[in-house]
Amino acid sequence: MQLSATPYEERLTAPRSWWLISFLVGVSFALILLPFGTLPMLGGLAGGTAAAAVVASSYGSVRIRVVGGHLIAGEAKIPVAALGDAEILDAEEARAWRTYKADPRSFMLLRSYIPGALRVDVTDPADPTPYLFLSTREPKRLAQALRAARDAAEAA
Repeated sequence: MQLSATPYEERLTAPRSWWLISFLVGVSFALILLPFGTLPMLGGLAGGTAAAAVVASSYGSVRIRVVGGHLIAGEAKIPVAALGDAEILDAEEARAWRTYKADPRSFMLLRSYIPGALRVDVTDPADPTPYLFLSTREPKRLAQALRAARDAAEAA
């Protein structure tokens, strides 16, 4: 397996404020269990915080990678040869493509806390997906990695 010329990997981690919210969920569980005593209250604090932190961590564990001639975005694995041009979207344009411009057949890896995005056309005629919409913090770098991987796949 040949690696792409410009390797790219990004983890779409949850923002720091979500970890504070996880702690506040634990505090709310502790307050709910306060009438039952100190030990249940501490259990509620620990358990509620842990449960909310697991949810925040799992939601923010999605990765976007360009490796071995493939784009791996979450659960999707797409060969770069089946991808066309990539369009870098600013926050306003990304919001438009997430809402009224969106095609229901498209593949969307959305994270609302990431303002930028990349829209990549799918050129495979057998694939009904018209484009990929990927939330990313580094759309220029991802577009360059896709272009380099596609050029390497065509040269091989």
